[in-house]
Amino acid sequence: MQESILNLTKADIFQRERLILKDVNLHIAKGEFVYLIGKTGSGKSSLMKTLYADLPLQIGEGTIVDYNLKTLKEKDIPFLRRKIGIVFQDFKLLYDRNIFENLRFVLRATGWMDKDKIKAKITEVLDRVGMLDSINKMPFQISGGEQQRVAIARALLNDPHLILADEPTGNLDPKTSMEIMDVLHQIHKSGKSIVMATHDYALILKYPHKTLKCEGSQVFEVVQKTV
Repeated sequence: MQESILNLTKADIFQRERLILKDVNLHIAKGEFVYLIGKTGSGKSSLMKTLYADLPLQIGEGTIVDYNLKTLKEKDIPFLRRKIGIVFQDFKLLYDRNIFENLRFVLRATGWMDKDKIKAKITEVLDRVGMLDSINKMPFQISGGEQQRVAIARALLNDPHLILADEPTGNLDPKTSMEIMDVLHQIHKSGKSIVMATHDYALILKYPHKTLKCEGSQVFEVVQKTV
């Protein structure tokens, strides 16, 4: 049996007091690529936020990259987030500094001190996503697709075991979405586990993987052709 990187057992997902998803059982193996689909308001984002500890797990059991979500203390959340890379729909870049400084900010915040190692790591991840030529540009000087590539590079900085991508192509046109998907696919082929929330069924059809659906307060696996 493959080593597990993410487990939820009989988990109830809440947004404040409101129950969003009930009795979620989710088991993702190391190296897996899993889609999370469902209509707006079906619970995809709430589930993702629970996985990176933005929402607490109140009922049920859950572990992610060896952290227990049920007993996770606030002081341990930054350490959990070093082991997972998070990619958001709206990029969340710092628009008052260039691409290099955006990534350096993350490394310094997570304890990196050596200037040469910082520069080497930033060069490595930008090269990996095809954005090394833009290292000195400001975010507003590059396109939305390029900003998302930088956001993916940022997620790779601390060599995460798992990447959580919450609607990473939601603000992009179809051609750019496919390009971003190619980048994520290459990262997956290198051995990273990826959980990607999406409503873009064209991507799912082109790059089929295990697919989970949020609907009617439940999460269940769907067969590709019935998506």
